[in-house]
This record gives sequence, structure tokens and C-alpha cells, in this order.
Amino acid sequence: MCIGKGEFTVKVTNKEIVAAALPMQEHWLPLSNLDLILPPVDVGVFFCYKNPIITTATHHSIVGCLKNSLTEALVSYYAFAGEVMTNSMGEPELLCNNRGVDFVEAFADVELQSLNLYNPDETVEGKLVPKKKHGVLAVQATWMKCGGLVVACTFDHRIADAYSANMFLVSWAEIARPNDNKSLIPTTQPCFRRSLLTPRRPPSIHPSIYDMYVPISDLPPPPEPESDIKTDPIISRIYYVTSKELNNMQSLANSNNNGGSSKRSKLESFSAFLWKMVAEAASINNENIVAKMGLVVDGRKRLSNGDKNKEELMNSYFGNVLSIPYGGRLAEELVDNPLCWVADRVHEFLEAAVTEEHFLGLIDWVEEHRPVPGLARIYCGSTGGEEGPTFVVSSGQRFPESKVDFGWGKPVFGSYHFPWGGSAGYVMPMPSPKRNGDWLLYMHLPKGHLHFMEAQAPHFFRPISWDYLIN
Repeated sequence: MCIGKGEFTVKVTNKEIVAAALPMQEHWLPLSNLDLILPPVDVGVFFCYKNPIITTATHHSIVGCLKNSLTEALVSYYAFAGEVMTNSMGEPELLCNNRGVDFVEAFADVELQSLNLYNPDETVEGKLVPKKKHGVLAVQATWMKCGGLVVACTFDHRIADAYSANMFLVSWAEIARPNDNKSLIPTTQPCFRRSLLTPRRPPSIHPSIYDMYVPISDLPPPPEPESDIKTDPIISRIYYVTSKELNNMQSLANSNNNGGSSKRSKLESFSAFLWKMVAEAASINNENIVAKMGLVVDGRKRLSNGDKNKEELMNSYFGNVLSIPYGGRLAEELVDNPLCWVADRVHEFLEAAVTEEHFLGLIDWVEEHRPVPGLARIYCGSTGGEEGPTFVVSSGQRFPESKVDFGWGKPVFGSYHFPWGGSAGYVMPMPSPKRNGDWLLYMHLPKGHLHFMEAQAPHFFRPISWDYLIN
């Protein structure tokens, strides 16, 4: 089987199912209320390694190492070896039956350093990152013509958020690395205790949650196909931004702080900068549109609330513990006001979602509407007659690229790949593999907006290149 698209061909050389090394009793694992607000979307992640062939290693032994360590990792991370089914209420539920992971071996007729990482739609999508057809997780190991290797995974977002996937990736690599005293039990044991996210009796839901989330039964019908003809297509690009530019941006975002204690973080500052840029790109033909931006918040620390025992459990909790607060502003005011003003608006809408009460209330909100699924309003794009750009920023600063070393060295490059299918855009900043304070930016936004940003701020949005990575 060959997958041909773009400038090179990927040939699948082997397919098999890799299951956990130890048998398990089949059981059902319910999704938490915070899992149930995720749509059925898959997330991709990939890592590029320079030629890992060492003196005694071969293609066969390296792929064998990946498979053998995966079978051990799945003993602890058994959720990734299961299947999502529909229960009697019509809700998704995880059947932990050790169905296993689809593992694909492939060969790409291209050298690693010839991959155009800037345009992952052409070089990564459907070629190096596998399409998940069954189960919860799919893995693909692709050898390159130069002897390089790309290891990629695709997982069901309803089962795991990026935090959970990162735990798994680090544990998998930890088991694979040669070590005389190595244990096959990963250092971090995932916690599947759904009781940590139990709804309250009676519920207590802050009105702001009704603004952030919506039952899908309340969504308007999708637009007719004809109305999408003029829509700017959403595409994926990967950039890098230097630490110098990030620091300059953060200084501007804090220019009205006057030495106060509430300093805007780099993520808040970057999100404000991007909100302004997207608003400017979208308002060229219409200044009266509303530009909306959401920020993904991880609730693990919020739900711990100083309880050391709960903190330990939440730190290893496997599942989704996310919320997406958002703000909407007229594009004109975002463009006309300074970055520090926009950063203050970002901080304002974030404040409502960085508390324990917010996450407990969100759990209660889902319970109130079950079995009707809920969805973050920002994911739905422009709704309620408010035409304008919408996008979500999700921090990938904990992306563990440097820890995904299977025994032949750290990756030279790694990134999430998440063309999530919604009508809203998606942006994830991650640390550069150079570990010098630079960021990588995975950006899934309208093509016209990306072209505008590249033209207006080429010093900031620099296309990722191998020259940058290896020099």
C-alpha cells in the first residue's frame, strides 16, 4: 500500500496490533463529565529522529524496541488499548478490553531534512501521522531515505488531553531506554479515578459557564454547502519565534503595569498579540466584526486546591481536565488599542476559569444536561449571528519532546498536529527543541490570516526550517 501526496511517497511495509503485555479483566471505564464535553476528534503528535542506526542496531531491532516497550507501557496506560463504545444512554464509554493499538511500519521516499515541516498539511497529514481507524490510539514508525525515523501517534481526544498523552509518551520512552537497572513499570503511574471529578449534590453553576458552553441541541443547523464556497480555507503551518521577540512582546503587554504584581505571562501576552493580528487580518473588509479567542486552561492544579493527597492524584490523572474560556471584542477596538490593553482583556476572561469553583461548576453543568452532549462555544466558531474569526490557543509549554528518547537520542524536532475539524482555528505554542527560550508555533488558521501575519510580522512568525533546527 502506498500513500502518495505532495512531493514524496510513503509505503506501508507492515501492520499489526500491539496489545498490553499482561492480560487484563475486561471492564468498562466511564468517561468523566470533563471528557464528555470533548467532540470526537483525534490529536496527532510526531517526533523526528536523525539516523538512529548504531553499531548493533537495525531497523528491525529499533522497531522491535518500540513495540516491546509499547506492550509494557500499555499495562499501566490500558485506556489506550481499549475501544470507545456507546452505552445505553447514548454516551461514549471506554471498554478496557486490551483490543490493542494499531501499529504501522512504513518507508518514506524522502530524506528527513527534505521534509517541509513549515507545511505539515503536505508532509505530515495522512502520511507520517497515522489516521486512527479503530481503537483509541494508533502509532506509525516511518523510516526515511536517509536512515532517519519519524515516530507518530494519533489518539482520541475524548480519552486523553495533551497532559495525559505527554505522561504516556514519557513513560513509553522511559521503558524503552536501555538501562541495566530498568523497571518495566513507568515512574508515573496514571490515575483513572473518576470520583475525583464527581458532580456535586446539589449542583452549583456560575452563570459564566452557560456563556462558555452550549448543549449541542441548542446549536443552529450547519450552513448550506454553497455558503462555504467563499470561506477562507483553514490550513496548518509551523513557525518558530525567538526568545528576544517573545520578551519584547511581553514587555509591551506589561507596559501599563507600572511595576504591579499582576504581570502578564508570556502566554497571555502572545495570545493578546495573536488576537490583535487575527482581528486586523479579518477586519480589512469589515471593521464591525467580532473577533473571538479562547484559551485552554488545565484544571489539575485548580482542583487540588492545596490538598496534598488530591494534588498527587490530579498530577497523574489520565483524562481531560480542560476548560476553554473565551472573549469576544470588536475587531476595531482590538486593532486600535495597544497590546497592553488587549492583554488586560485576555487576563479578565481567564480569571473566571482559573479557580476550583469554575471546574466544579463545569462538571455540574455537564451533569445537568446529560445525556445531551455539551460543547465549548468557541469550538463552534461564529454562532448567534456574530460573524468574525474565532480561534483557540492551547499552551504546549509542557510538551516533553526532549524526554521522548527511546534509546537512540532525543528528537531533533517534535510537534503536535491538530487540524481539529472545527470552524474555529487552533494554535499551540511549544518550547523549541533547541531549549534556548524560543517557541515553536503550530497554527491552524485561515490561509488569508496566516499570509497577513507573515507579511506584517515576518520578524515574529518565522517558518520552521532545518537550517534553524540543526544550526
